[in-house]
Amino acid sequence: MKHTYKITGMTCNGCVASVADELSKIDGVQKIEVSLERAEAEISMSSHIALSAFKSALPSKYSIAEIGNHTSGITSNSSEEKSKFQQLKPLFLIFLYLFSAGFLLNYQDWNLGEFMLDFMGLFYIVFSFFKLLDLKGFPESFRKYDPLAKVFPAYGWAYPFIELALGLLFLMRLQITAALVITIVILGITTIGVTRTLLDKKSIRCACLGTALQLPMTEATFIENFIMLVMAISMLVIQFI
Repeated sequence: MKHTYKITGMTCNGCVASVADELSKIDGVQKIEVSLERAEAEISMSSHIALSAFKSALPSKYSIAEIGNHTSGITSNSSEEKSKFQQLKPLFLIFLYLFSAGFLLNYQDWNLGEFMLDFMGLFYIVFSFFKLLDLKGFPESFRKYDPLAKVFPAYGWAYPFIELALGLLFLMRLQITAALVITIVILGITTIGVTRTLLDKKSIRCACLGTALQLPMTEATFIENFIMLVMAISMLVIQFI
């Protein structure tokens, strides 16, 4: 079953992440989507949860009130897939643009290695840009699934700048080997966290494009990291052949 609640007190994406995090910890909550624009939270639950449980879970700066509910909770696979595709559309478009840009930069004198370096460089530059749009909210969302960010919160704050630096190194062809090793390490750690989240079937936001687009954590997040890891490992092997 689904219930929709009015949330007051949210002023930024950091608030959205905090509300989603606290409410998702309640037993019985299966999925939660929080909208800053509508000041609402749509919560899917296995059985009815009292409003008082949600009130006690939230910090005092937020208030919550039920404004409607949908008891069905049963949708067709096609509609779920369509909804997931619509949510991930920005991610797919960005990947299409990055592949196209990498191809256009190298099509006249095609070299797969140069294409992969350009793609990885553009990937990091674009993705760091979206993270820097909400530098305050990103670390809180990132630490929900990245193992290193959970242990060292400062890593979450530094991560967008690490991505930016790696992007510049790849595009400028500087310290390529070091950049590849760092890519394998940080994306390997993140992929472990993403895999655990997917296996646990937790409904949280993906911070890959920051918090502005509020993308859900799905298999697409794993595929995105996997593509970058394959490219980095391949390029590192080439470096030593």
